[in-house]
Amino acid sequence: MGKLGSSVYNRLVIIIPYVWLLLFFLAPFFIVFRISLSTTAIAMPPYDPAFSFSDSWADVWDKIATFSFDNYSYLIDDPLYFNAYVSSVTIAGISTLLTLLIAYPIAYGMANAPRSIRPTLLMLVILPFWTSFLIRVYAWIAILKPEGLLNQLLISLNIIDSPLIILNTNIAVYIGIVYSYLPFMVLPLYSSLEKMDGTLIEAAQDLGCPPISAFWRVTFPLSLPGVVAGCMLVFIPAVGEFVIPDLLGGSQTLMIGKTLWNEFNSNRDWPVSSAVATILLLILVIPIVFFQNVQAKADEQGR
Repeated sequence: MGKLGSSVYNRLVIIIPYVWLLLFFLAPFFIVFRISLSTTAIAMPPYDPAFSFSDSWADVWDKIATFSFDNYSYLIDDPLYFNAYVSSVTIAGISTLLTLLIAYPIAYGMANAPRSIRPTLLMLVILPFWTSFLIRVYAWIAILKPEGLLNQLLISLNIIDSPLIILNTNIAVYIGIVYSYLPFMVLPLYSSLEKMDGTLIEAAQDLGCPPISAFWRVTFPLSLPGVVAGCMLVFIPAVGEFVIPDLLGGSQTLMIGKTLWNEFNSNRDWPVSSAVATILLLILVIPIVFFQNVQAKADEQGR
């Protein structure tokens, strides 16, 4: 009976996450994909569904042959969407790199700090989450606008003569993304660095390895799982970011999140919007698969 209960418990632990993914990921994705195969209509909702959930399996099977992928062809023909994808991936990639460059020294300092103050440092990292994300983004508007706090400080210090134009540029978007997602990079890096055996660095230095060389040969390779995890946690949501580009980037900032919003709410073209969202999801699957491969290789090396 004990073995039977343990077997049922182990299967239940595995089944629950898959049921969660089925309900809250695969089912919504299937609904969006269904809308992407539909045609636009003047109705509520504004599309003519390719098939209905009330149809029988035979009817659905007959309609599969008539599915139209015109919405996906339209995305290829219109350069707006391709440029939006490229711009989103570029901005997210640069933001992820900047976040890594800032977060790594922070996480390294936290991992080497006395154990008594590490909980306090962790609390300071997650402290911004105690305030609404939207409020924090609006605060950056007050800081970056021409008459904002940053320009006033620089002018008072005689560093600049006239206000800098930062708001409504890509620079403001980079600042907003790096600031907002910095904790997501620091925490996995800290987790990897905190577990590292300090005697490895001592052994490398005893063998004549300079501190910088010891860092690149020992510390950084051991922290790669945290680097990859942090990059995924920043890059994936940054690609589809809408609030930060809309509030800080202005009309000239082209990102796929803003394009989706305009198609859904302004143009009311739900089928094309769903096609955009479907392709975006498929693009984001690539770094997820890459992350899983890196994790699998790390687990094999650990064994």
